Amino acid sequence: MKISILDDYHDTVRTLTCFEKLNGHEVTIWNDHVQDVDRLAERLADTEALVLIRERTQIRTPLLERLPKLKLISQRSVYPHIDVDTCTRLGIVLSSSQHPGKPSRATSEFTWALILAAMRQIPQQAAAMKAGQWQIGVGTTLEGKTLGIYGYGRIGAVVASYGRAFGMNVIVWARPATLEKARADGYAVAPSKEAFFEQSDVLTLHMRLVDATRHIVTAADLARMKPTALLVNTSRAPLIAPGALLEALRKGRPGVAAVDVYEQEPVRDPDYPLLKMPNVICTPHLGYVTREEYETQFTDIFDQITAYAAGHPINVINPDVLNSKSLRT
Repeated sequence: MKISILDDYHDTVRTLTCFEKLNGHEVTIWNDHVQDVDRLAERLADTEALVLIRERTQIRTPLLERLPKLKLISQRSVYPHIDVDTCTRLGIVLSSSQHPGKPSRATSEFTWALILAAMRQIPQQAAAMKAGQWQIGVGTTLEGKTLGIYGYGRIGAVVASYGRAFGMNVIVWARPATLEKARADGYAVAPSKEAFFEQSDVLTLHMRLVDATRHIVTAADLARMKPTALLVNTSRAPLIAPGALLEALRKGRPGVAAVDVYEQEPVRDPDYPLLKMPNVICTPHLGYVTREEYETQFTDIFDQITAYAAGHPINVINPDVLNSKSLRT
């Protein structure tokens, strides 16, 4: 098959052990980011299998309708960036492993790195030292503070365990079913969403972006946070209402934020508002970007391609396409 891999910024994929799974296929790897439909349609004109790295590129109807040879989109995890109904109509299989029971340790670890960096002012202190200064402020200890976990899924549960190891008081807010799981794991459940935001010294978001969670964090929620509190988002930017975090930080509630995700990525504008705020740590969506995580993710992605090539697609998100007369063969 003719395979295209988009958005491999550091040309990492070809160096992975699992890349050998694509031996015998014709593979083209793109290292830049392009969202323009005309340019993508030209690049992918002969592509039969398209590999996506998470949600870096939007795959919408205007593009899909200009890719007559595309048979398979192979990726991992959620797919809010893909028009699934259009894929089905056009006979394109979407395979995406949902990796049950496999939390992203990379994202969990990075979340904790951001918490420590923000609470101890590590980026600011390091930058000041390079500028010839010495100890520009006083940090905050985590032990005894309240860690709020918003969304108790695979990643949220791991981050909660880190909080427990650091001697923090962990509270959880989530859907009723996952709240029961948090209770079973020995964590306190906040009495209400309002109390959750009011009580948390560190509040970290760990939800998938679906219709029910889009803009689930409101300006009113953020206004309830302590002026000393830290909000961390390594999940998805649209979990927060548009503009709400920026305005809340300007008003001082919460007092600090650590952000790894943005409404539009990549962010290359040095004047991007959050980058200008001294009380915000911004990182370029690094949560899952480790070699070990890439091996895990691309093993699933390439297995989906080889399964399709063998005539037995797996992890199919739109199974109706398999019975459709429009299925591309």
